[in-house]
Amino acid sequence: MRDVLPEIVRWWRSGDRFGLATVVSTFSSAPRPPGASMAVHGGEVAGSVSGGCVEGAVFELATEVATVTGTPVLQRYGVTDDDAFAVGLTCGGIIDILVEPVSAEMFPELGDIARSVEEHEPVAVATIVSGPGRVGARRVIWTGRSSGTLGPDRLDEAVDDDARGMLAQGVTGIRRYGPEGERRLDDLAVFVHSFAPPPRMLVFGAIDFAAAVARLGKFLGYHVTVCDARPVFATAKRFPDADEVVVRWPHDYLSSVPVDERTVICVLTHDPKFDVPLLEVALRTGAGYVGAMGSRRTHDDRLARLREAGLSEGELARLRSPIGLDLGARTPEETAVSIAAELIQLRWGGSGQPLTRTSGRIHHDG
Repeated sequence: MRDVLPEIVRWWRSGDRFGLATVVSTFSSAPRPPGASMAVHGGEVAGSVSGGCVEGAVFELATEVATVTGTPVLQRYGVTDDDAFAVGLTCGGIIDILVEPVSAEMFPELGDIARSVEEHEPVAVATIVSGPGRVGARRVIWTGRSSGTLGPDRLDEAVDDDARGMLAQGVTGIRRYGPEGERRLDDLAVFVHSFAPPPRMLVFGAIDFAAAVARLGKFLGYHVTVCDARPVFATAKRFPDADEVVVRWPHDYLSSVPVDERTVICVLTHDPKFDVPLLEVALRTGAGYVGAMGSRRTHDDRLARLREAGLSEGELARLRSPIGLDLGARTPEETAVSIAAELIQLRWGGSGQPLTRTSGRIHHDG
């Protein structure tokens, strides 16, 4: 829903009622992940739930829910002999989609949610999608407060705890409970849509390769920072796609900012006076990815210097260098694609091999 928020907030502020369809669970080769949303207002459509496979059917259902029934519906789409090429998923996947009516009266917290997303304040929306509760009942959870109710207090409390944990990890998905919030039962399904702040990409080295990496990092949804100690190179004009450009010694800057398992660190300086002290810090953080540019000869020299600095073999094993997948990249843009490919591979557990050489499922659960 993050992608369609500006459009649906505009409709919400107009006072109109519209239909909102959200992917809440997927099976096999589903084309879009949980949280993907499509909003329908009259003849207008914003967003996508399947990349085209079932959009027509979802459009009709969302229109009916918004203008006729006013009742939320959980609908499953998949491949069958009858509807594979009509309203089914020809890719072979199965998706469950919650279609619900939305208006300012029915969803008063939407404005606050949009504001939190814009300001990078973590917020989650928990909605009952099936089971003994009221389907469509909604609760909004922030770090220190909540709004709305799913039913019994114990259920609200259990969902609040889980939603805040999911926010910390940036996870969206279904959690199951008993009617009163019992964790030993699973007959009530609650979809928790996490709007965590975007993961951070820290790019060190204000060179042309960094501009290309920043561009692709932004495209992949990262909050991108470019950092270099040289003010003549580290300028906003040279890096228009970065969210911020910092003039500071790289290792000092990295030591001063929060880093978590979703953080990506790209060291593109390939200059020992910059990258060795920087990597000393980077490899001792909890960053999910630490990559460094350079030739294999540069890499061997860098490892020797880092060992002299006291890094263990376990810490050095976290370093991805030379950075990126082997695509034969030469230009800054091609190199950025190879780095992006490695990030996607690590996120979802892909093999990095051509799909023609693999078998089984195309989409990985991660």
